Amino acid sequence: MLLIRPISGTDFPALMTMARESGAGFTSLPLDEQKLAHKIVHSEQSFAADIQKPGNQGYLFVLEDTDTGEILGASGIEAAVGLSNPLYHFHKSTVVHQCKELDIFNPVEVLTVGNDYTGATEICTLFLREPFRVGLNGRFLSKVRFMFMAEQPQRFSKLVIAEMRGAADEQGQPPFWNWLRNSFFNMEFSKADYLIGVGNKGFIADLMPRYPIYVDLLPEAARKVIGQVHENTVPALKLLENEGFMHRGYVDLFDAGPTVEAQLKQIKSVRQSHRAKVVITSDEALRKGQFQLAVCNSESREFRATVTDDCRFDPDTHSLYMSPAMADLLKVNEDELVRYLNLDKGAK
Repeated sequence: MLLIRPISGTDFPALMTMARESGAGFTSLPLDEQKLAHKIVHSEQSFAADIQKPGNQGYLFVLEDTDTGEILGASGIEAAVGLSNPLYHFHKSTVVHQCKELDIFNPVEVLTVGNDYTGATEICTLFLREPFRVGLNGRFLSKVRFMFMAEQPQRFSKLVIAEMRGAADEQGQPPFWNWLRNSFFNMEFSKADYLIGVGNKGFIADLMPRYPIYVDLLPEAARKVIGQVHENTVPALKLLENEGFMHRGYVDLFDAGPTVEAQLKQIKSVRQSHRAKVVITSDEALRKGQFQLAVCNSESREFRATVTDDCRFDPDTHSLYMSPAMADLLKVNEDELVRYLNLDKGAK
């Protein structure tokens, strides 16, 4: 069975493997043993804490194949970004240059550095290892975060964002960065990417342009990728767009990848996931369902989620029938509450 649970110290080797496989530009998984170890400890502390409002907590989940014990992927949530380290974005907006006497009306796009998303909740670190990018794995890994947020809303902000990896060339270099490096930075993308990944952002305030940048003055290669995602990120962006996330002009400083946003209560998986009472039965006929359901318990430190078609929702009793094995996997007992979500495409 597939199980999503909070990361633990024993998952460190798997997290290192994912950091290596994710490659440059995936700043939330820096290839740094000390930082990754800290992420695990910080996540364990966050899941264990009694939280009444969002702060500097970070929650990291892993997807495990319980038959083999192998870790297939990871996903994460930052409860409130920009509180301890500034969170920077470019915002693309329009400025109008107009002269009525000459009958000239000229709208132009500009990029302005800002910190508008300070305090927002960020979903991040969505990474599914290459051999396991099949079936419902990616959808399950993405949506389970929203189920956790629906179950624990006090831990998160009303606004949720996701920074999407920007477009890159055949050598893995973002065309937008090539312009930025030549104009403002004297370092390779790999170094800037590493510094961001380990939380060292002071150089941004020191070296970034302080005034709006006219987009039309940028090289064509840089202009074309503003708001575009990396080819490997397209499926993740589609998942979020289906959840109701929208791009409102904010892009990453270095690769110009889009940042998308949604109100927590309006996220599709939050709205369409529901609580039900557990009924444990060994009778397959009683629990056989028609749909693939993601099901999670209501815990934090002992959070568990799985995906299965071997359980059935009974609308008359508002109960979810499941096997003893599934109840054990989720660490739930008879009559306790779980949250479920239909993962089938087109589910309403």
